Amino acid sequence: MEYLFILKYQLSPQDCHQEDIVERLGAAGCDDALIGIGQPGRIALEFTREAESAQAALLSALADVKQAVPSARLIEAGPDFVGLTDVAELVGTTRQNMRKLMVNHATSFPAPVHDGSIAVWHLIDVLKWLLARGAYPVAAGVAEVAETAKQVNLAKAAPALVPHLQRELQMLLV
Repeated sequence: MEYLFILKYQLSPQDCHQEDIVERLGAAGCDDALIGIGQPGRIALEFTREAESAQAALLSALADVKQAVPSARLIEAGPDFVGLTDVAELVGTTRQNMRKLMVNHATSFPAPVHDGSIAVWHLIDVLKWLLARGAYPVAAGVAEVAETAKQVNLAKAAPALVPHLQRELQMLLV
C-alpha cells in the first residue's frame, strides 16, 4: 500500500548546501519524496512510500534520511499536529462543522495538545473519535499514518523528560 506522510528536519550549519542534500537524499532511497528546501536551515520531505504498513514506511524513510543527512534533526513527522481546518479538509467537511462537533460534544471530543489562540490536536485522536461516530470517511491508510506519526513525535520528545520527573508525572497524569 502507498502511504503519504511528511518529515520536517532542521539542518546543521555544515549541511546547508541544499543541492548536495537533495542529491544525497536521492542516492539514499528518498526518490519517492518531494523535497522542500524553501526555508533556510530546514528541509521538508513529502513521501509517497510503498510499504507493508505505515510504520514500515515511516521507519524506512527516517532511516534513509538519517543515512543521507546524519546531522539533520527531526522537527516533526506528519500528519500529526492539526487544527480543525486540517481535519475538516481531510474528511470532506467544513471547519464550521468541525467546530460545531467540538463544541456540541465538548465532553467526548478529544482534548487538544495545545489550546491557545489556535488549538492543535493529534490527528489520530480526532480521527478515532470521528470513526467511532461512523459519519465521516477517512481515506485508507490515513489513520495508520497518523498513529505512526504521533508515535514518532512522542518518541522524539521523550528523551527530553527528566527520568525522576517522568515517573512522578506518569502517576499524576494517568
